[in-house]
Amino acid sequence: MLTLNARTQHADSISAQLVLPYELRENSRLRTKLASGEEVAIFTERGTVLRNNDLLKSDDGRVVQIVAAQEPTYRVTCNTLHNLLRCAFHLGNRHTQTQVGEDFLRIYQDSVLREMLLGLGATVVEENAQFEPESGAYSAGGGHHHDDDGHGHSHGHGPLAPIPAHQKIHRATDSKVT
Repeated sequence: MLTLNARTQHADSISAQLVLPYELRENSRLRTKLASGEEVAIFTERGTVLRNNDLLKSDDGRVVQIVAAQEPTYRVTCNTLHNLLRCAFHLGNRHTQTQVGEDFLRIYQDSVLREMLLGLGATVVEENAQFEPESGAYSAGGGHHHDDDGHGHSHGHGPLAPIPAHQKIHRATDSKVT
């Protein structure tokens, strides 16, 4: 089994690509298969989020490129920046993982959130897209992305705020809380 346990910035050659949805790219321990069928184990530092185009190196020197999978998302736009900021506030208030683009927000598809956003005057369009949500103020990596190019990277700034003992992040796949 191929074991990937080190990030690298550059590679002379890439031996394979590993397509993963965001939910799996959040895992610091993962066992999966490459498109070729070869089993692969990923061991990264706890709290690491793999971003589209990240490169992971194995003990034998092979490099695998991470590719963000196309996922069912909503692209949220508004007729004014103020309305888009209101939508971002309400999504954040619900601890919803959100990708922030130049003039849009992107979230996983969730009918309740869709109705809320429509009620706020947003245009909500279903799309299959690479999902690269903000890492958040409590993230140790300080990772972020630029525009809609799907390229994310970490500058190692550390946490932007004190890290709470427990933080609930809403995911569309979570069961409803009563």
